[in-house]
Amino acid sequence: MPARFAGLILAFAPLFVHRSWCHARILLVGAILAPGRRTVASLLRIMSRANERRFVNFHRVLNRAAWSPRAGARILLGHLVAAFAPRGPVVLGLDDTIERRWGKRIGARGIYRDPVRSSDSHFVKTSGLRWLSLMRLAPIPWAGRVWALPFLTALVPSERACREQGRRHKPLLAVGRQLVLQTRRWLPGRDLVLVADSGFAALAFLDALSCGGVSVITRLRLDAALYDPAPPRRPGTIGRPRTKGARRPTLAQVLMAEETDWHRRTVPGWYGVGERVLEVASATAVWRHAGLPVVPIRWVLVRDPDDRFAPQALLCTDLTRDPEQILTWFVRRWSVEVTFQETRAHLGVETQRQWSDKAIARTTGSLQGSDVCVR
Repeated sequence: MPARFAGLILAFAPLFVHRSWCHARILLVGAILAPGRRTVASLLRIMSRANERRFVNFHRVLNRAAWSPRAGARILLGHLVAAFAPRGPVVLGLDDTIERRWGKRIGARGIYRDPVRSSDSHFVKTSGLRWLSLMRLAPIPWAGRVWALPFLTALVPSERACREQGRRHKPLLAVGRQLVLQTRRWLPGRDLVLVADSGFAALAFLDALSCGGVSVITRLRLDAALYDPAPPRRPGTIGRPRTKGARRPTLAQVLMAEETDWHRRTVPGWYGVGERVLEVASATAVWRHAGLPVVPIRWVLVRDPDDRFAPQALLCTDLTRDPEQILTWFVRRWSVEVTFQETRAHLGVETQRQWSDKAIARTTGSLQGSDVCVR
């Protein structure tokens, strides 16, 4: 094994006691080298351990051994930041995926919409596990593309599974908030930018991350209720302070208005087609809904001069960001979907056959983390 590659693997040795580490490193290298399924038996065969008499010890690394996947995620994040972002903003991507799994003994599984097989007019449901993955979005100059490198992946059990186990169900947004704020504690003092899809455009989620010092970029509805900031409170005023000012036109109205000030911007790497010239309008506002936190945002309205795609709106919780930079970072989000597809095709996600809860919670996240070693 090349010394540089061996050094990367040895960085995770402190997570294990010596005996467990001897088995864990064989599983890790086997997961990278093995074609097809990533069962423990296939990993042992590719490592010339098919006749191993104590093969049960390799299973115990996943379902019994005492080691912390979260501590491993912190080590992996440190390597990613040192290699791809020693200075400047650290751009992260957050998204969920469904691992199609069947079996009565898989307690955390549920029935979800299959995003790969479904479309706007065709709805397909599947049985499986929902995973939420946090990735480092790193431009690779020699590859000519952005790589989404997963370092922290968490299982989100279904509501039915939590009810049967007598546990409180934790929604997807709550798990995502915990993952991002955990990364914030690991990288104090760094400028963190989170890019996510429209499923994370929730006021409570945006407010929690803004208070934690994380800038969030996501889609915004064209009919969102936007307002002016609250006016200064006059001395002697009685009652609760105001949270908003006058109502502003919706972005759908701004899109149709003739007085909208459009600027042409060149956005690099537009969904794999290279540079694209777009028309952009941007301003700041306050997004508010009754009973939810008030979030100041910078909205960015985008349209194509050639009408090759429908107009869309983005938001950023950092009001000082440049609209062109917001667009450039948001386009990187598509590499997250590419990573999910590549981990299925090349790392055997959905082919492992563990049944215990601890092994299931560890295996998929470890396979996605090994994607970084492969790249």
